[in-house]
Amino acid sequence: MAKQRTDDLVQLINSLSRAEKRHFRLFVRRNQTNDDILFLQLFDFLEKYNQYNEELILKKLPDIKKRQLSNLKAHLYKQLLTSLRLLSKQENEDIQIRESIDYARVLYNKGLYLQSLSILDKARQKALQLNFSALLVEILDFEKHIESQYITRSIEGRAEELANEVDSATLGISRNNRYSNLALKLYGLYLKLGYARNEKDFAYVRHFFYANLPDIEFKQLDFIGKLHYCAAFCWYNHIVQDFRMSYKYARMWVDLYDAAPEMRYVHTTLYLKGLHNLLNALYHALDYPRFVDALQALERAGADTQLLHTTNTEGLYHLFWYIHTINRHYLEGTFSEGLSMVPQLVALIESNPYYWDDHRVMLFYYKIASLYFGSGDYGQTIHYLNLIINPKNPDYRGDIQAFARILNLIAHFELGNEILVEYQIKSVYRFLSKIEDLQAVQKEIFKFLRKIPVIREEALPKEFALLRKKLLPYQNDPYEKRPFLYLDIISWLESKIQGRSVQDIVREKFLQPRNP
Repeated sequence: MAKQRTDDLVQLINSLSRAEKRHFRLFVRRNQTNDDILFLQLFDFLEKYNQYNEELILKKLPDIKKRQLSNLKAHLYKQLLTSLRLLSKQENEDIQIRESIDYARVLYNKGLYLQSLSILDKARQKALQLNFSALLVEILDFEKHIESQYITRSIEGRAEELANEVDSATLGISRNNRYSNLALKLYGLYLKLGYARNEKDFAYVRHFFYANLPDIEFKQLDFIGKLHYCAAFCWYNHIVQDFRMSYKYARMWVDLYDAAPEMRYVHTTLYLKGLHNLLNALYHALDYPRFVDALQALERAGADTQLLHTTNTEGLYHLFWYIHTINRHYLEGTFSEGLSMVPQLVALIESNPYYWDDHRVMLFYYKIASLYFGSGDYGQTIHYLNLIINPKNPDYRGDIQAFARILNLIAHFELGNEILVEYQIKSVYRFLSKIEDLQAVQKEIFKFLRKIPVIREEALPKEFALLRKKLLPYQNDPYEKRPFLYLDIISWLESKIQGRSVQDIVREKFLQPRNP
């Protein structure tokens, strides 16, 4: 068994819950004789030691010979998946439908065509009801195969009916795929680019979106197609920073589930992502009351154990809950209060039971750094920013890389590291120039930081006020407002002008009466 396959086996065993391990042992003993369960001994070893050590295995398990190991590992991996499939069957409707297709195939092979068609009929109705389009096409294709080769006399006119159903299902999948492909491409673009940086980016994203936008109306789509439609429009408007329109489509997304609540338990990941996109739009639109309502909806989902019955859905929930709970602290100006959740989040990142990718981890580091910055702990701010600036994989989110460096400069300035700031400005400027990420806001910040060594201390408040005056017009500029999504530079400048903490400034703004 190749090293990667061995690593996969160990990772799979380490991911098992106590209930899954118990089920596996019962499953093995039910299906194997006591003399034929060497792979169970291997399982017990790997569970105990959490790693693969061939020398130790051969020493501790003398019944296992070296030449057997490769086959034993492959067999153990297959048996684990079989056990997990059986255990997951009751919680996954699509697994049940696939099992019905398998049963129908067995009956078909025995020549019991009517029995096979009977099972396929029930499976087809369930697939149609739960919007499993790909499974529906597979079932219909199998039915068509039986009806075209054997005189079943099942239903008069069934052949024509089947042909129409296949055409309809295939058309539905084609429509869904066109929107899901567009949404996926936009997501990939966002991972690489982040928000549109300038007029050139805006023009490119707009052209890309409308050139690939299917000529299919919303009402022509099925439930899944409508979700992908909303996802595509959400991503487009998110990238171009039109958060009101992003909210519109995220709201449509969640409303689809509100109208068909049973679908939350079938297509759970898309439901959680809909809530996530809704919260993102409301956060960037600074719509606090609706943001809190949506966060409560997410928390209600998290309390539903039937909804979060897999590691995948549980991991998505915790990912989104941490992101938006931190965002709530940003909106409220309660940075110090938000720090109480950091140790728990960092422990989760380090143990990584949900296999969060580098991009997610980097985003969390930036959010944690921003919490520390808002609370005035600049040393910890720099610590978490360095985890972004010196990553193992630098290919994700050039925008986060850029603003991590800018915030790092400001944190060093706050600590009085003027010589270090002067030295780093040049390297940061080169980095931003290389990725074509220099905007007017950043240029003004660099100009200011360059002047710091020659500005007298008593003149600093005046310089802060001048920089604030220069930056304020950019807040509503569609091509220049992007930096304010990453760094509340205006609140920081106001804190320096007034001699107060950033936290106090943001909190005061939050508590001001809002327009009805």
